[in-house]
Amino acid sequence: MVFPEYRPRRMRQNEAFRSLVRETRLASSQLIYPLFVQPGKGKRDQISSMPGVFRLTVDQLAQEAGECRELGVGGVILFGLPEKKDPMGSGAHNRDGIIQRAIKELKNKSPELLVSTDVCLCEYTDHGHCGVILEGEVDNDTTIEILARTALSHAQAGADMVAPSDMMDGRVAEIRQALDENNFSNIPIMSYAVKYASAFYGPFRDAADCAPQHGDRRGYQMDPANCREALREATLDVDEGADILMVKPALAYLDIISRLRDEFDLPIAAYQVSGEYAMIKAAAEKGWLDEEKVMQESLLSIRRAGADIILTYFAKDMARLLKG
Repeated sequence: MVFPEYRPRRMRQNEAFRSLVRETRLASSQLIYPLFVQPGKGKRDQISSMPGVFRLTVDQLAQEAGECRELGVGGVILFGLPEKKDPMGSGAHNRDGIIQRAIKELKNKSPELLVSTDVCLCEYTDHGHCGVILEGEVDNDTTIEILARTALSHAQAGADMVAPSDMMDGRVAEIRQALDENNFSNIPIMSYAVKYASAFYGPFRDAADCAPQHGDRRGYQMDPANCREALREATLDVDEGADILMVKPALAYLDIISRLRDEFDLPIAAYQVSGEYAMIKAAAEKGWLDEEKVMQESLLSIRRAGADIILTYFAKDMARLLKG
């Protein structure tokens, strides 16, 4: 079909036609909202590099849960700031730890809300790395044992899903075994299967107080230059028992999301990370971008690339827009 017989603009001439043939759609139920939980009571501290995002104490979570439920947001994912840190990240699996208490509070106040948890040690170690340091290096096999204990403690507290983000080899299998052996075979694993050593994490590291005290994370997170390696990483996690595969970050890695969507039939998640959020917010504050339109366009692009689920700090804002 060629012009003038075929005129693509016919289907763009008004919103009724555009909506009728729209290929990609967003729904609030596809969004997961990250929450940062801090010690104390009655505190709601805005994160300076992430306008509109707060560190909350456990008693403040009910309000957030209520908003998410009313807006139809698909769920939340919890990140914790412990009272104390140590070299082993032992606070991560403390039965009375910050995340364990947060899970119980949320499930008590909003039992129908889907509560996922980030499973990593970086927020709990005094050195800021995602695992235990032995002889100057992050020790993979020691770390995955602690990650499995952490995931199990989250399940015991009432979490609906666990999400390991550490990028240690074999951690999905270790977590799956720990859950299954303790009668939590129904708990799914949303694996950060393809997590790049990205510069887009800066605001998050401020929010969660988890920047490495020495070195960097390139020894375990993926090289941004690599694509084929992403397929190998995802394949390993599928074989180990992952239920959802995640790509992080999202916008700079839309090609990776697309490759995983073509290669695997599991649900694909993508994390629109703190730096992506902060850039849009900062440009909007300067008047250089229309925040609402860029938010919507960026989330649509992640969906168009193939993501079924999007973790985003815009979850509530986008849900309000969709609700009209």
